[in-house]
Amino acid sequence: MYQPQHFVVSEPARLHALVEQNPLATWVTQGDGGELVVNHVPFMLDRERGVLIGHVARANPVWQKPARSVLVFQGADAYVSPGWYAAKREHGKVVPTWNYAVVHAHGTPRAVQERDALRAIVTRLTALHETGQKVPWAVADAPADFIEQMLNAIVGIEMPIERLEGKWKVSQNRSRADRDGVAEALGTHAMAALVRETT
Repeated sequence: MYQPQHFVVSEPARLHALVEQNPLATWVTQGDGGELVVNHVPFMLDRERGVLIGHVARANPVWQKPARSVLVFQGADAYVSPGWYAAKREHGKVVPTWNYAVVHAHGTPRAVQERDALRAIVTRLTALHETGQKVPWAVADAPADFIEQMLNAIVGIEMPIERLEGKWKVSQNRSRADRDGVAEALGTHAMAALVRETT
């Protein structure tokens, strides 16, 4: 990833938080013929083990020959109009851009097919994502034979994290007045908070 120094974020807590708040990863790996293979899979971060955990359909060939991969987690993003900059009024030498926050996780995934481990993955993922529901659904809520059938159709994925890269392109290269203009124009958008808190 192209990384100007002023956009680099390396603090693990910030990188982990973005992953946890935006679990749907774009999984990029290389196929047998050298072509890029791209899938979109929600992953859960196990901070203690330094592992990303998810599952895919057994019919998806991505798990059959694990290869070095990048999981891309996309945070807040927003178009930035040059009209929001104080610099536009001062000298007019401004252009549009796009702000974004992103984390790239590098590693080599492994398939998890052991039944108890696979059930544990599904149970943990479900509990995590059902947390905000009034009446959280649990794996045990479905008939046991149906769950067994569903488990037959998936494969667990665990990817030990070899490297995390963070890029917060949130107007750090602009003056304070320009950053204030961007944050004000974005209002309650999540990007406004990132512009305000990042210097």
